[in-house]
Amino acid sequence: MQINFWAIFSAAFLPLIIGWIWYHPKVFGTVWRREAGLAGFPVKSQMIGAYIFCVILSVLMAFFIQYTTVHQFGALGMVGGDEMNAENSYHAFMKDYGKAYRSFGHGAWHAFIAGFLFVFPMTAVNAMFEQKSWKYTMINSAYWTFTITLMGGLICGWYACDGFYWVTQK
Repeated sequence: MQINFWAIFSAAFLPLIIGWIWYHPKVFGTVWRREAGLAGFPVKSQMIGAYIFCVILSVLMAFFIQYTTVHQFGALGMVGGDEMNAENSYHAFMKDYGKAYRSFGHGAWHAFIAGFLFVFPMTAVNAMFEQKSWKYTMINSAYWTFTITLMGGLICGWYACDGFYWVTQK
């Protein structure tokens, strides 16, 4: 099973795009800046490095999300990651189920669950020790949960090399 780098790199740009909208002053930006204790806006030249680093870190997130949303990687892990030396049972399994549950909806669901059960608690713990408000916590947690939900949907739906499936398939 090969890694779909197009899906990963495409998903890695979603945090920038969604963040540009989410943290816009007319959406949550003004409230978030107040709750974060930020005054003024950063110098644009300082932000270029942040945007580049954001994409690099988002590639890492997308790379991880593929293992959360594309279940066939679990079967590949059971044969040591080397499908060329796997038993016939692995190949029979992949023939029958190799494209099972590869859809936008399925990937989005798994990524949403990861956001709700992992990202939200992690963000909330940090915010409590930073003495930030629940508004701050909810704005950031909702942003990341929404973002990785879309990333998971994109990756899982696009993962099949022969197409992108928008609806759930078994």
